[in-house]
Amino acid sequence: MKLSKSGCACGGAGERYEELAAILARYQEAPGALIPVLQQAQDAYGYLSREVLERIADGLHLPISQVYGVVTFYSQFHLNPRGKHIVRVCQGTACHVRGAKAILEAMEKELGVKPGETTADLNFTLETVACIGACGLAPVMMIDDDTYGRLTPEGIGGILQPYRGQS
Repeated sequence: MKLSKSGCACGGAGERYEELAAILARYQEAPGALIPVLQQAQDAYGYLSREVLERIADGLHLPISQVYGVVTFYSQFHLNPRGKHIVRVCQGTACHVRGAKAILEAMEKELGVKPGETTADLNFTLETVACIGACGLAPVMMIDDDTYGRLTPEGIGGILQPYRGQS
């Protein structure tokens, strides 16, 4: 993913904003269109840059504060680029009791990022979650849609390896 000077993956003022313009055109006069527009814009660009938010506000004739308020209220929206692979480390009670803190620390060390951050190569985003729903396998984490259980800090590097080389 190539980022512009502003950090936006949506390219210059030309071709990549055409997709956003098409999204906005579909919802131009639709009441309550903000959330679907944000969802589609995020699907198109991977995250919601400042430039995209400003164009959405202008296109829907809304104050930028309202657009930003919605984006920051809902956890489904992201203001920064996300990695190709999303790593979710469970911090629920069963995982906590069985060593989730050590798993998270090992993951932080292995990736070189803290929860909520993305690696410089945009390959991984590290997140914590309250529960994955696989308590019998605690401690547990997910990478994209793959679930890994009965984790040990020593096994983290091996689990990540297949995801490092994927394009």
